[in-house]
Amino acid sequence: MQAIERFLDSPSLSEGTRRSYRHDVEEFGRWLQSLGLGLDDVDVRVFTEYAAELGRARPRKLAPATIARKIAAIRSFLRFTLGPKKVPDASLAPRRPKRLPDTPKTAEVEAALDALVGDGPLPLRNRALVELVYSAGLRSAEAVGLDLADVDFDREQLHVRGKGGKERIVPLGEQAGHLVAQYLHEARPQLAAGANNALFLSARGRRLDTSTLRRVFAHPHSLRHAFATHLLEGGADLRTIQDLLGHSSLSTTQLYSHVDGRRLRRVYDKAHPRS
Repeated sequence: MQAIERFLDSPSLSEGTRRSYRHDVEEFGRWLQSLGLGLDDVDVRVFTEYAAELGRARPRKLAPATIARKIAAIRSFLRFTLGPKKVPDASLAPRRPKRLPDTPKTAEVEAALDALVGDGPLPLRNRALVELVYSAGLRSAEAVGLDLADVDFDREQLHVRGKGGKERIVPLGEQAGHLVAQYLHEARPQLAAGANNALFLSARGRRLDTSTLRRVFAHPHSLRHAFATHLLEGGADLRTIQDLLGHSSLSTTQLYSHVDGRRLRRVYDKAHPRS
């Protein structure tokens, strides 16, 4: 189909996107031809039918994420070929089931922190950074975006600037506070190359970026999940977790509700006479 080749030859597509789209778009083209349809026949009904076809059982059932990727590729192709006004806007991809990523257990977090022990300012910085991410449930960008004035040792709290410019106050844990204070006294002065308000500095005295945090701890966002999960297992409620994580909607925090359900079951089994 010449229209497919024209789309794939578009200079607006990167080489990686072109390779990714080719199979999905060609598959759609073959499906249209098998029904005796052309591109001008594509409307909401045809597009919906193809989405349903993708969702039907095959030798190997497609994952929702795969279906969503295929539909996105085809939508881009149709917009390029037919124009945006003729492309259905209906959301046709299946909803992906919300699944909590693998969350490190408390012992695993402690082992990871122990592995960061070493001589010199960088190991101390790294340990303070990872401990703070875990104990305060920080996003990577929030952690590296902290300034010196954001740490209030007297009130044992942390001022965090989150997504969309939203700000929140979270408790500064005892262990995190101890490590951050040690870093400020023993390590940061060795890293500071000039006037810089950033709390965590690179080896060159600059503010850290998130890639450095990922090198220190491969999946820093898992520490945020661990923060929420361990609090729930310890008895905290979802509303409190919502505030501490800086979620604008409780529905986002409800990703952890299965943890809360397990905790409630344990409480029920211990407390109810008919359990």
